[in-house]
Order: sequence, then structure tokens, then C-alpha cells
Amino acid sequence: MNITADTATLVYDEIAQLLTEAAQNGELTGISCIARGADSVFAQAVLDAGGRLEVVLPCRNYREQKVKPDHVEQFDELLSRATTVHVLEFDVAGREAYEAANELLVGSSDRLVAVWDSKPSEQGGTGTVVELAQKKGVPVTIVWPTGAERS
Repeated sequence: MNITADTATLVYDEIAQLLTEAAQNGELTGISCIARGADSVFAQAVLDAGGRLEVVLPCRNYREQKVKPDHVEQFDELLSRATTVHVLEFDVAGREAYEAANELLVGSSDRLVAVWDSKPSEQGGTGTVVELAQKKGVPVTIVWPTGAERS
């Protein structure tokens, strides 16, 4: 979530390259929780590549509870362009909701693209999702371009 604006551009460019290659091999569908930062960068790259976007929201009131004012416009735009929106049956966002969202995301994916500096993360964070994908045999592509930084 916490990447600099310059890093977002670097990440977008690298993901766009990956998605261009994937789109040439058939229909492209990206699945994202569209959180601020890398999740939204990925979602935008999927749409720009002509792909379909599926959104996973960890709880019923995710937008009201978790989307910060500086991300509302982008969040709403991405959500409006999603072909499918999965809203999990949790009232509040928390560890259990995030883990369930990660399970759905990984369980629905042929490949995980993770924007990650490979540093340990909190439970439910990127490192946890990478471990989950590896455990389930889902191939993982790590994106952390040279010059990338956290904010």
C-alpha cells in the first residue's frame, strides 16, 4: 500500500509489460482488492491492457471504513469498471476479513503478481499472500523495480 508516486509509475510499467505478454496468450482477468497503492496500480494496468477486472472487498463497508479520502476517486473508478465484485460477509475489516480475501484472491488465480520488496510483512500483508500462493502451488511473480521505495 505504501509506495511512493515514483514507485507507482515504475511498478505500473513493469506490470504493464507482464500483462501485455499474458494478454497475448488469451483472455486476461485480474483480481484485486483495489487498496491504495500497488493493488490499484495493478487493477489499472489490467484495465489498460484490455483485461477484465474482478474486485474482492474484505468486508461490507470497506469503502467507508478503509478507503482514505486521497484514494476515494480512484477506488470508485476502478470499482465501477469491475466486471465482478466479491463482497465478503464480514461487517468490519480486520485480520480475519483480510485473510479470507487473500484466500479468495489466491484461490481464484492462475498466477500471483506481488508488488513486494521481500521484507517481512504483517499477518495478511504481501509476504503472507506470497507464502499462501506458494503453499497452494500458484506461481508467483515478484515486482519490485530498481529504484522502488516505500513511502
